[in-house]
Amino acid sequence: MTNRSDGLTRSFARPRPRSRVALRVRRTVAVLLVLVALAIGVDYGAAALAESAVSRHMREQLNLADDPSVRFNNFPFLAQVVAGTYRSVDVTAEHISVGPLRDVQLRTQLRGVQVPLSELLGGGPRTVTVREAEGTVRIGPPDVERLLTGVDKLWIDGIDAKGLEEAVEDGADPALARIDPATAARMGGTVEVLGEEQPVSAIAVLELTDGQVQIVPRDVQVGDTASADLPAAAQRTLSRLFTIRLDPGDLPLDVTPTKARVSSGGLEISGLTGRLVLGAGAPAA
Repeated sequence: MTNRSDGLTRSFARPRPRSRVALRVRRTVAVLLVLVALAIGVDYGAAALAESAVSRHMREQLNLADDPSVRFNNFPFLAQVVAGTYRSVDVTAEHISVGPLRDVQLRTQLRGVQVPLSELLGGGPRTVTVREAEGTVRIGPPDVERLLTGVDKLWIDGIDAKGLEEAVEDGADPALARIDPATAARMGGTVEVLGEEQPVSAIAVLELTDGQVQIVPRDVQVGDTASADLPAAAQRTLSRLFTIRLDPGDLPLDVTPTKARVSSGGLEISGLTGRLVLGAGAPAA
């Protein structure tokens, strides 16, 4: 019995060939996972350093008071550094004052950014070439409300084709059905009507002219009272309350405004521009 027990002990203690192979595989996988984690960490660390540097550069380029948020898109970052070409870079600046507007958000996406590695590593001035840029200015309801007289607790939302059809079915102006939903907005707030605070809502269109957005109401409703049931004089008065022209200033990097829309409860003006040269190689103004 003793010899048999010893034999069993030795058989369990001695690793089988398959077990040794499996152990090597597990160790190899573990080492690879560690290396991948280190590579990712180095990649993200390098991206963070580059984002900080570009943020300072873009603050000067866009004449901002504070460093904007910068994000290099697409992974891996180091491969883009070696190639000297970055697919897209997002630049976002918050709480910008533009004329009477106090809380404007500026967003810029640079696409096809080219910076040679030798120039990036050098200490001298840098020239950045951009294939295309898209700029967006976002204006929130508080800024719009400050420019409206007699409207409190302003809210702004989008409205789709179905919403326009339903508004017509509920008694709104039939012409609403012909409005392009991409430029339509539903907005409202509290207005004093005949001495009483009343909820007033309007369906309006956004018109883009010379880089400025004009909000033009097409249908006004007081509480549950449809526009068709309101006196014409009351409709005109309430429409004027919600009519306004907004000038958000120039878009970043001389982007030409081409589109106005409602997004995430605010107004957005955006546009595209072609090839840009930033930094030391930029053409003189």
